[in-house]
Amino acid sequence: MAESVSGTHPVISDAEFAERGKRLQALVGESEFDILLVNGHEADFGNVRYLSNYWPIFESAGVLVPPSGPLTLLIGPETETYAADRSRIPRIRKLAAYRESADPEYPGVAVSTYSDVFEEAGHPDPVRIGIAGSFATNFVMLEALRAAFPRAEIVRADDALTALRSIKSESELACLREAFRISELAIDAILAELRPGLTELELVGVAQQAMYANGAEYEGMPQYVLSGPNSRHAISRATHRQLRSGEALQLNISARVSGYSSGVGRVVAVGKLDARQRTVIEFCLEAHQEVASWLREGVLARDVAIRFRQFYTDHGHEDLYLYGPVHGLGLIEVEPPWVETTSDYAFAKDMTFQIDTFALSPEIGVRWENGVRILADGVEAFSGRHMELLEIG
Repeated sequence: MAESVSGTHPVISDAEFAERGKRLQALVGESEFDILLVNGHEADFGNVRYLSNYWPIFESAGVLVPPSGPLTLLIGPETETYAADRSRIPRIRKLAAYRESADPEYPGVAVSTYSDVFEEAGHPDPVRIGIAGSFATNFVMLEALRAAFPRAEIVRADDALTALRSIKSESELACLREAFRISELAIDAILAELRPGLTELELVGVAQQAMYANGAEYEGMPQYVLSGPNSRHAISRATHRQLRSGEALQLNISARVSGYSSGVGRVVAVGKLDARQRTVIEFCLEAHQEVASWLREGVLARDVAIRFRQFYTDHGHEDLYLYGPVHGLGLIEVEPPWVETTSDYAFAKDMTFQIDTFALSPEIGVRWENGVRILADGVEAFSGRHMELLEIG
């Protein structure tokens, strides 16, 4: 059962953090590498926070995971007191390789080296080093590793963390449910204020105020409030553009609770839309609902992706297809595993995903998005309000 802060919002317990470390150490002991180095940074922090609850800011961070013995949290030179207050891993060491990108030299500041922390972990001369969080491992880290261990082979080991993080505990599910609840409240706040003349960024501010007032620790991602031609952006940021009557508004609102992210994607019309825009929106909603009906334990991921692409073709809307249809969800709003035509795994109970349905026409882009938990006979939806085209103003 999830613990809570002041009896309100769910959190992950110290015991669960410790159990995660032990499970990962067991995988390291069974692997072909001697020791695992898990890296992250402010934007791609999921692996590090999963093991430690530490969320780096400016600097990078890492967790050194030997097959037995204590784990070590690796941080940059500036964040020792912050890390001590946040980390569930007691052993914390400062390394210059994890400093912020402004590249300060920190003269007079005592730091450890990779040689120091590997020796302390019982592996002074590793033959094979696994790296999880390979996209968050930068040139400075790699050069420092190679200098410390010139004979070692450095191999990608991202799958180890993907395997652990894919199946969610009851505490993780509680955090996700709360994050989606808060996101829906933020959408309610947007709808209450929505009118022509407001800017996209003004509505982002409305969403942010509602999130923090209702207990979010942060945003799960930049809030998508994308109007008119800006709605055609699959990945974007809000601007000072003013909303205009007769335009579609793409919303994707994301609150974060105890690290766990949400994404609630809706389509709103500012005034009345023309027939072509309504057709695109309604088709995209139909496709979204179809995907939700296909997901359950045991279904092959690639079969869902193939079926989704064929759905666009069968309905005469191949021209609207951009990507899809599903991606992993947890500490990051988009995390592995993806659901693509090349995905060779089967859905398992308590995996969590975003059904992310996007349609792109010359006039507008449309996104319907909801988070779900995989069950034996279907899904548990984390959000479901306002699943219809709303014409406001």
